[in-house]
Order: sequence, then C-alpha cells, then structure tokens
Amino acid sequence: MDNRIRILDVTNRDGVQTSRLGLAKIEKTVINILLNQMGVYQSEFGFPTTLHETNYINANLELAQIGVLDPIILEGWIRAIPSDVERAVELTRVEHLNLSISTSNQMIQGKFQGKYDRDDVIDIMMSAVKRAKELGIKTIGVNAEDASRTSMDFLIKFANAARKAGADRIRYCDTLGFERAFRIHFRCKDLTKAVELPIELHTHNDLGMAVATAIEGAKGVIEEGQDAYINTTINGMGERAGNCDLVSTLLALKHAVDFEELGLLDPNIDLNKAWQISKYAEHCFGVPIPVNQVGVGENMFAHESGIHADGMLKDHDTYELYDFNELGRGEKILVETGRKITTGEYSGISAMKHVYGNFNLEFKNEEEARQILELCRFANVQKQKPLTKEEFILIAQHPKICQTILKMEPPSVTIFKPYIKYNGKKSETEEEYLTKKQ
Repeated sequence: MDNRIRILDVTNRDGVQTSRLGLAKIEKTVINILLNQMGVYQSEFGFPTTLHETNYINANLELAQIGVLDPIILEGWIRAIPSDVERAVELTRVEHLNLSISTSNQMIQGKFQGKYDRDDVIDIMMSAVKRAKELGIKTIGVNAEDASRTSMDFLIKFANAARKAGADRIRYCDTLGFERAFRIHFRCKDLTKAVELPIELHTHNDLGMAVATAIEGAKGVIEEGQDAYINTTINGMGERAGNCDLVSTLLALKHAVDFEELGLLDPNIDLNKAWQISKYAEHCFGVPIPVNQVGVGENMFAHESGIHADGMLKDHDTYELYDFNELGRGEKILVETGRKITTGEYSGISAMKHVYGNFNLEFKNEEEARQILELCRFANVQKQKPLTKEEFILIAQHPKICQTILKMEPPSVTIFKPYIKYNGKKSETEEEYLTKKQ
C-alpha cells in the first residue's frame, strides 16, 4: 500500500490531563525532543490559549526553528471557535492547530443544554476553520469529539463541512473508549470514502481496547487511499483509563499478524528509543510502569516456567515476539548505593558542577556555571523532583530558551479583596476592608 500510518502523540495535551498528575514545562519539552528523536511525525504539544503554556509553546517553536525539534511538527489544541483561533495566534507563533468540538447528540445536548443544535455546531466549526486559514495556520485538524457515538450521517456531514471550510484532517474521537475494532474499521472506511481526507484515530482505553480500535480504524482509512494518523500517549497516560499507548501501538503495527507484511508503519520510527522515552515518562508522571506493560514492563522478557525457559534458551523466538534490543533495552541499570550528590532548588555550585561532570560537560567559566545553576534551581522548583540527565543537558545547551520555558507570568489581577460568600457568610468588600484598616 502507498499510504502510511503516522503517529501523532498527544502526551503533552491529553496525557497531562490525567487527573492529579501533570508535567513541568521542561519535562514537556524533553518529551518533544525524545519524540522527535524517535521519528514521531507530530506532537500535540499544548494549549496555545492557556496563559501558563504560552512561554513554553513559543520556546519550543524556537527550538524547532533552530533544528532541535525537526522534523517533528508541533501542533496546538484549541476549541473550534473563532475567538480561540484568534487568541492562539495572538499569544503564540503556533502554525499548526487542532480544533475540537462535540458531535454526538449526547454531548451536544449535555454540554450546550439547548443553546446550540447540530447545525450550529457545524456553523461554529466552519467559522473557526475559516478564521484559522485567514490567519495563516498551515495545517488544520478538526476534532469530532465523541465521533464513536455520533450517527454516521451527521459525522459525514460534519466532516465534509470541515473539508469545505479548509480542514486538512478529521479526527475521529472515541472519547469514551466505546468502540470495538470491527465497527471502527468500517466506520472509518465509510468516513474516508465520503470525505476524501486523512483521518486521525483518537481512542481511549475505558474498555481496554484503545490500541486495537486505533490500528483497525487506521487500516480502514488506508484501505480507502488516505494516510491515517494514530493519536498516542507515552505509557498510555490520559484521562480515566488512559489513551492509546505509544509503544504498544508501534509494536502492533510492526509485529501483529498481517501488519508486518503490509508495511503501514511510518519508516521514520526508531523503536530503539522506546525504553528511554517510557522510563522518562515514568519519572515525570511519577506513575510506575506496570510489570507486565507491553514492551517496556519489567517482566516483558523474563522467563521462569520450565518449558518457557527451556524453549527460550534454545531459541528466543520460541517465546518472544520481538527482541529486547529492538526497544533499546539491554544495558545494565547501575544504582548508586554509596555516597550520592543530588541537586535541587537549594543546591550550590559544587554539587551542580559535579553532576554535569558525570555527563562529561564542562563550563567555560564560573559565571556560566552560576547562570546554569540558577536555571537548574528554577527547573527543580517547577518539577519538585530531581532533574534527569536529559533535562540537565537541555538546560546546558539551550539556556536562553530554557529561561523562557521556565518563565511563569500570572495574568494581571486588579481585585484586592473580592466580595465572596464562605460557608454562607459574606466576606468584607474591599471598601469595608480598607475602611477598617484606617
């Protein structure tokens, strides 16, 4: 087949929406760098209308300009309304956008409460797409949120309207993990045939089927002569039961029966980075990789049963579908059990120099070292956990850009003491408070 399945990773957008978890901006940046090194086609790297994201977004776009984040495409996520498009362009230099709006009756009725109907949803979406085109956005994806619970007739009508307005891709969102592989395969075939646009598969894991539904939906798109895009997250992070896992998806596309012969996986993908990126995400999110996690779990290449061990020792293909070296595994992990020098938000210059020395990095002079130290301190404040090798190197190599990444600027606030109720009691107004102070 001439068409390919490309990976559009959404760890930095959907993964960070995992309840009670999140990522510091420097962690999101390193994830973009690792995704780029892995050959991932695109990263949905954040929210360009959210104030605390704008410095990070612009800094990452600068990294793209100087070739650090190249060839990966950095795309922002916004609501499919014209004002969001305008604000994204006003606050950032983003050139690729994904515009999202609900399409199922359940969500239109539940969210909009009669304010908008299905025709309004199409009109609003088209206005947003046209505005994005007017403002010079290079590629525009349109999300059909809850597409899996949307009637096929309306989904096709919505997607054709998006294409007419100027959209480059349609995102088929299985927002609640409702789909099954057989059904989504044929729905995506029908959608692709009717719209003649590439389709993205965005699947959730509420029923444990996110990877299966994503790859079967993508295969349906390919069969109708369009490229398909699968949305993934590292270690399957995401809301509720999570999203379509990056490494599982890549392994399925490469090794599952029939798929290997079809050669659908983007040839730029380097699976050798799988172990590194999964372990980095484990550190950043603070969520241990399950022992039986596909590809990167501790037991993935462990054999204990007598029959299995015997077969493995004779020929590892007997009980292993793929080799650990393919995933960048195999090196011994050394754990320091003696004296240890760590760095944090209160570290001094000696500790920091020692750590950088372990990475064979030296500073030109004391002044450079002290400036890097301050950046490392700020990064530790944001992360609230030790910096990794990847983060230390990023700060050392691109200190000016990292300064922007680490910069947080709260919005301007004019309220001194708001008038609120707390437990049924009214608080003082600003005027009352100032009168009492006098």
